[in-house]
Amino acid sequence: MGEQEAKYERLRALHAREGAFVIPNAWDAGSARLLSGLGFEALATTSAGYAFSKGKRDSFAALSRAEILANAGEIVAATGLPVSADLEDGFGEAPEDCAETIHAAARFGLVGGSIEDATGDPSDPIYDMGLAVARVEAAAEAARGLPFLLTARAENFLWERPDLDDTIARLQAFSEAGADVLYAPGLPDIAAIRTVCAAVDKPVNVVMGLTGPRYSVAELAEAGVKRVSVGGSFARAALGGLMRAAEEVRTQGTFDYAEDALPGAVISAAMDQGRAGDRR
Repeated sequence: MGEQEAKYERLRALHAREGAFVIPNAWDAGSARLLSGLGFEALATTSAGYAFSKGKRDSFAALSRAEILANAGEIVAATGLPVSADLEDGFGEAPEDCAETIHAAARFGLVGGSIEDATGDPSDPIYDMGLAVARVEAAAEAARGLPFLLTARAENFLWERPDLDDTIARLQAFSEAGADVLYAPGLPDIAAIRTVCAAVDKPVNVVMGLTGPRYSVAELAEAGVKRVSVGGSFARAALGGLMRAAEEVRTQGTFDYAEDALPGAVISAAMDQGRAGDRR
């Protein structure tokens, strides 16, 4: 068994065991190295966190498939953990676009990834059911035979369409189309999360650290959740630390923020110790 296949099997096994596990979202190679040293068993990527690091908004128009996958490839190279990627809408409307994204993701060493049903168009934010299912079906067919765990996302609640029945119907259809993991970000409360978990036959991912209620891993596991991600919230927490430190220096002229800064020795120990080649 090759390295990529072994990582896939580790990721798949996490979804099969009892309880819930946390899959934190790294936004670059450095954050991936730090998270890898903390005992997590797998990592995800975040298009939002990566977009912020490039000075861009998190939107469909801001980042290309090539950029997202190049960043994900750097994260894969920085860690020995399995990595599942945020693949946004599959980088195209057509089912064939989603299939090509899955093939490309696997070539970068990713062993999982998500396809969502949001269009990026505020006037028509969610793909109709038929096309949404066809896109997941194409992605699942592309993943068949590859060491790749497909997550399908129903985005209603992120786009002011709080229709739980439609969200569940979509997740059920995505499961039937071949998705391995189901994900409906933005569910309003633990009751809705419990309802979703009871209504589907595949592992459910829930995101914490964004807006709305926050529940512990234990509470989510009790509700039936299998996987807990954090989206771009770790990246936003890091940027929050930067802003607080900068505001302290600007407004007070003091440097007390340094007391909470991660020691350089800790960071250095987590980073690549290799040397560059010809640096000219």
